[in-house]
Formats: sequence, C-alpha cells, structure tokens
Amino acid sequence: MVAINFFKEDLRFKFSYQSKARRWLKSCAAAEGYEIKNLNFIFTSDEALLRMNVEYLNHHTLTDIITFDNSENGGEIEGDVFISIPRARENALKFGQPFETELFRLLIHGLLHLMGYKDKTALSRKVMRQKEDAYLSLLS
Repeated sequence: MVAINFFKEDLRFKFSYQSKARRWLKSCAAAEGYEIKNLNFIFTSDEALLRMNVEYLNHHTLTDIITFDNSENGGEIEGDVFISIPRARENALKFGQPFETELFRLLIHGLLHLMGYKDKTALSRKVMRQKEDAYLSLLS
C-alpha cells in the first residue's frame, strides 16, 4: 500500500496539491522501477533544517532539502524528506519560476535521492537536473 504523507513543522504552510503530488510521485517512482511504501514530506523552517543539517550531516549551512532513506528492501521506497519552505520561496525568486514549480522540483529531488541518485559531482548534478526536468514536464 502506497502512503505519501505531507506534514508541516515550525511554520504556517498549506500544501494545496497533495492529491496531484501523490499521483505524480507514484508514477515517477514506477517509471524508475520503484514502489513507494511510506514517504513523508515535512515542510519546515530554515532554522529546523539547519539544526538537522548540523546534527545529522555535520554541515553548517542552510539547505533547501534533507532526505533520510529508511528503505530496507530494494525497489521499495521508505523515507522522510524535509523541505525548507523559506529556501523554496527564495530559490523560486532566484531562478525566476513559480513557487509551486520549485516546490515540485524539491519533491522530485527528494524522491530521486531515495532512488539512489546523487548530486555531489558536476556530472551527478547534471543527471539529477535532467531527471527533475523530465519528471516536472509530466505535471501539466
């Protein structure tokens, strides 16, 4: 059974696209040969994400997303994806795109991480961005 949940912590925010996001994320995972078992997206503040970044990753910088993989079986996705709403808003302005587009980019970015995609090198970032763009194009 697929469980994709959306929560908020530390801020006032309403995600109005839950049904659309669930269908889309499920189809993106299936296209990569994965099944979502339990996936939680937690929308939060910069401060909360910074604390997690320091505590769990020893990074002392702001970030827009942190992904925790709880999967135990290959081909199945279980995880928690924390997204900074202030970072998403700032990135949307920086890249000249609607906030909703940036938010969906972060949703797919987290899912791609849970499917094994990385973004630490120039090549892996390029692949990640191509995947994000391809899946974002399926939203309309």
